[in-house]
Amino acid sequence: MTNSNKINQARAAMRAVFGLVPLLAGLDKFLNLLTNWEEYLSPFARRMLPVKDTTFMHAVGVIEMLVGVSILTRWPRQGAYVASAWLLLIAINLLTSGHHFDVATRDVALAVCAFALARLTEAVEPPAPGRAST
Repeated sequence: MTNSNKINQARAAMRAVFGLVPLLAGLDKFLNLLTNWEEYLSPFARRMLPVKDTTFMHAVGVIEMLVGVSILTRWPRQGAYVASAWLLLIAINLLTSGHHFDVATRDVALAVCAFALARLTEAVEPPAPGRAST
């Protein structure tokens, strides 16, 4: 197996994970089958929200589903960068809650992996016309 094939397999696995997991987690923000997502909001975040926790979680769910779809379809690089930043924001929220430090640590690791997916995608896919490669 060539290095190119290995890279493409690793990238495909990462796209599947970073596409499907946000898509399903976003959907679950409406169903709360996996967990009660509102429990993960820090008191600081709750005070800052101009809407009810449930409404906020529904908005989060929509964003997560859009990120997942973007990674699975035409915009894997952009979606992976958004996923990386999103996961860091989730980790910060969890750290300010004083709870769920294990989940915050995992989300930081996932943010690094999402960043790696974005960079891998840049290395594998040719730059769009008019866009210089970095």
